[in-house]
This record gives sequence, C-alpha cells and structure tokens, in this order.
Amino acid sequence: MTDVPVEEYLCTRIRQAEQALMAHHEAVLRGYGLTMIQYTVLLALSRQGGMSGAQLARSCGVTQQTMASVLTNLAAKNLIHREASAVHAKVQIATLTDQGGSLLDRAYQEVIVLERALTDTFSPTEHASLCTLLERATTVLVDQTASIRSR
Repeated sequence: MTDVPVEEYLCTRIRQAEQALMAHHEAVLRGYGLTMIQYTVLLALSRQGGMSGAQLARSCGVTQQTMASVLTNLAAKNLIHREASAVHAKVQIATLTDQGGSLLDRAYQEVIVLERALTDTFSPTEHASLCTLLERATTVLVDQTASIRSR
C-alpha cells in the first residue's frame, strides 16, 4: 500500500467533519420530524422571506424536482404556505407559517448548541483562522469541481 497523499488526507478529514456534523443535525432534527433539507428550507424562508421553489432549490443545492417534493411535504405539515406570485402567476411563492416558524425556532435552539460548543472549543484567533482556512479549502473544492464540469 502506498502512502496516502496529503490531498486525500485533508479531503478525508473534511469529509469526516462534514459527516459528523450532518449526523448530529439529522439526529436533532429527527426529533422535530424534519429532514436536513426541510430544516434548511425553513431556515432560508425565515431569513429571506417568500421564495420560489427554484430559488430555494438553488439556495439548498438540490434539483427543482427534489425541492418540489420537499415543499409539498412541508405544506402538508402546515409548516409553509404557498401562493401564486404577484409577478408570475405560474410561480408559487413559499412562506413560513406560524407553525413552521415555531417548529424552526425550537429546532434551531437545539441545533445552535453544537455551534456554540464548536466556537467555545477554539480561541477567538483559532476560530478566525479556522474559518479562513475552511473558506480557502471551499474555494479550492468549488474551483476543482468547476474545472471538471467545464471539460
């Protein structure tokens, strides 16, 4: 077996951190009857206000078909309301219902505990450095993916 190149080691570490983060969030959200994508949609709507399915799909990094299914499920749970856009009658705009906002607030209070624990793990300087390093890593990952897609 050959030595593992540094690039793979970093990718492995990033993947492990991402998997641990997702597992934590999914465990928390399961208790609220939400999937990670549903939570992300509710969070986006709370921050942005009304959004179309296409806007939410782009914001959440999923296809419009996947988003349509997510929005149908959220509407069935009365967590969002959908109505025709005032600008384009065929476009449905999703907004948070009071019930959706309340559920999001409760779930967020539990999700934010991990954010605080992670922040408390590092000194302010380490936290700033880690954020900078992760942003640089993300830029490389996005650029590498774009170069592959443009072939």
